[in-house]
Amino acid sequence: MAKHKGKKKRTKEQLQIKEMFLEYDKTRDPQLREVLIEKHLYIAEILAKKYVNKGIEYDDLFQVASIGLILAIDRYDVSKGFEFSSFATPTIVGEIKKYFRDKGWVIRVPRRIQEVSKKVNNAKTYLSQNLQRSPTVSDIAEYLNTTEEEVLEALEASRVYAPQSLDSTFDSQNDDREVNLRDLVGEEDEYFNQVEIRDFFARAMTKLTDMEKKILIDRYFDKKTQVSIAKELNISQMTVSRIEKKIIEKFKVEMDETMG
Repeated sequence: MAKHKGKKKRTKEQLQIKEMFLEYDKTRDPQLREVLIEKHLYIAEILAKKYVNKGIEYDDLFQVASIGLILAIDRYDVSKGFEFSSFATPTIVGEIKKYFRDKGWVIRVPRRIQEVSKKVNNAKTYLSQNLQRSPTVSDIAEYLNTTEEEVLEALEASRVYAPQSLDSTFDSQNDDREVNLRDLVGEEDEYFNQVEIRDFFARAMTKLTDMEKKILIDRYFDKKTQVSIAKELNISQMTVSRIEKKIIEKFKVEMDETMG
């Protein structure tokens, strides 16, 4: 009887969270966003703990994972039918991966993930031949008798950890010729030179309010107009402009403190 009640309680909570996501998709209410973040912070906590003892403090990992969680909440489309945890996991792991890459530390792959990743790669090869198409996450999960979440984690891990030969080739998007990986490696240098800028940006972001963070991300990352942001937040365009100027001032202060 207790088990039955527990299951009903979880189902009710899942429905409530689904309704919250549907409402947030329509209104982009900052307060509702905060509630969704609080309810799912445990995902960021679990994933951050997986990468401790690898050269970065847990508090830093948790902060990065939380940023990934926020990005996942903003991008999640409940109508697609995926569980939020399945959608959020690769997004959060991706943010942690980028943080390690920026810092120049090497992530040691847990043995469990190595084993699952190997099975997933073998399954992809087998299913591709039998289905005559690229297998979906659902296909792989069903074939391995595991969850889609575990498959997604393994696929993400493969991208994060698996080294690629410089002789690997890719099809060019502009023509039919193949592009060698060694010809593209040089492009990474520019990215790594921006590590200090990213560190500065991360510090400056801690000085912003939730609304300021949203406006910053919407304006400079998602390339939204002040008009569309104002409509989304139910405020005037002038208010958005004023907040944007305030954000720039805060960044200037942080820059002066850094340079000083």
